Amino acid sequence: MSNLNIGPDSKVIDGKAFAESLRERVANKVKMIKADHGLIPGLAVVLVGEDPASQIYVRNKGQAAEKAGIRAKDYRLSKSSSEENLLSLVSELNADPLIHGILVQLPLPRQIDPSTIIGAIDPVKDVDGFHEINTGRLSIGKITGSNHAMIPCTPLGCRMLLESRLGDLAGLEAVVLGRSNIVGKPMAQLLINASCTVTVAHSKTKDLKKICRRADILVAAVGRPKMVQFDWIKPGATVIDVGINRIPASTNENPNKTELVGDVDFESVIDIVGGITPVPGGVGPITIACLLANTVVAACSQNGFEIPNWN
Repeated sequence: MSNLNIGPDSKVIDGKAFAESLRERVANKVKMIKADHGLIPGLAVVLVGEDPASQIYVRNKGQAAEKAGIRAKDYRLSKSSSEENLLSLVSELNADPLIHGILVQLPLPRQIDPSTIIGAIDPVKDVDGFHEINTGRLSIGKITGSNHAMIPCTPLGCRMLLESRLGDLAGLEAVVLGRSNIVGKPMAQLLINASCTVTVAHSKTKDLKKICRRADILVAAVGRPKMVQFDWIKPGATVIDVGINRIPASTNENPNKTELVGDVDFESVIDIVGGITPVPGGVGPITIACLLANTVVAACSQNGFEIPNWN
């Protein structure tokens, strides 16, 4: 997929380029806040255990934050840490005026209940947007103004990509394939707030292919490699592929060689779609950019500054 033709007239939606643009806007806003108010947005990233993938994610998030001018601080706890120890750390971070965003990297070890930890994070510092207060605010469309929802980063990035590609989304029929609390449900809420007609489909949905085929916008977030084929797609539809699946490489004799693919069979649908995010290079890069954006929004909200508009 490294040879994809990604240009202004391409069907491929370049998430990497959009993410770079958003990071630049975030960095400029951070400079303004520092110059006007003497404040540097602060992000705390908490990692429990030594999961290799989580370590990479945490490192990437920290590096991206520092590059944008955000003060990032990592907190590492051992895999055997108790839920009480993690709750104590979250409480300290909630009370720290220099920390404006708190992210506890998931998954957590078995002895720690993730819902308990998410519920302990101050909602205004919940840059992941997972706290039930933020999910409630999102469900009623309170995404601007005072006491607004912090929006989960991946759905927020998907909405930004859709608006950059299509402009006004009002009146379009959208299908969200997947109903997770992290992507599917908040994605549906964002599309409802954008005045789309929204269907949430999943493994129990009858005639799944037919439902997906009627969508002007299809967001695939089920975690099943290449599940969506060309005959699932309405001609000209815009497809956002959230899936990140590692499978054996199809063009290499080395049995240990793998490749990343999405939930959509990119090669089979590219001729029929109006636009599609590739995997990799689509949704992934913008998720971290939205984390940075959420951190700046949190810092502004907590200090009574004007909330930035990233459009």
